[in-house]
Amino acid sequence: MIQVLLLLAAFILVLYFFTNRKKANAKAWVKIGFVLMVLAAVWAILRPDDVTVLANWLGVDRGTDLMLYVLIIAFFFTTMSTWVRFREQELRYARLARAVALQNAVPPTGAQPAPAPAPSPSETETNPRMEPPAPHSL
Repeated sequence: MIQVLLLLAAFILVLYFFTNRKKANAKAWVKIGFVLMVLAAVWAILRPDDVTVLANWLGVDRGTDLMLYVLIIAFFFTTMSTWVRFREQELRYARLARAVALQNAVPPTGAQPAPAPAPSPSETETNPRMEPPAPHSL
């Protein structure tokens, strides 16, 4: 009975992943990895003794211990992947906020406009037509 429930849960996960992830444009390797994980789960559900044989072949005593080790590694991978993705998203938001702030900046009243910033040496090296700015006199 438990095998039927576990297989049904795996089928529902596959259905959910492929119906809702089309909008998210999941990368191909993520889809392949997910399908491989589901196939391994179905195999482990249907043939648990094979997992124990594989565990013994890899030097682990029980199949359940092997499954635990694999799940721990998958958890670490997912955690690191999520952290990197959120960090990249934070940086994108910070850049966007800076760009919007600079675009909508209002100079203080009564102040002279600030001189244009001098191009960095890398800009003049990459664009030989760009001349260095004339020095400003105060």
